[in-house]
Amino acid sequence: MAVLALLAAVFAITLEQFVQWQYGATGLIGFLLLTIGIKAKSPTCSSIGAVVLALMMTGPAI
Repeated sequence: MAVLALLAAVFAITLEQFVQWQYGATGLIGFLLLTIGIKAKSPTCSSIGAVVLALMMTGPAI
């Protein structure tokens, strides 16, 4: 059980670093809002995070 929790934490940290590297600070904020909203069961927070990530991914490439 502890190994599964450790693997999940490593995966989450790796995904957060990838999002920050690929989309910058705004992408990281969107990802954090999405995960916090899911864990807190807050549809408003998770929706805002999802919209921020969607805008980052579909926006014009610089």
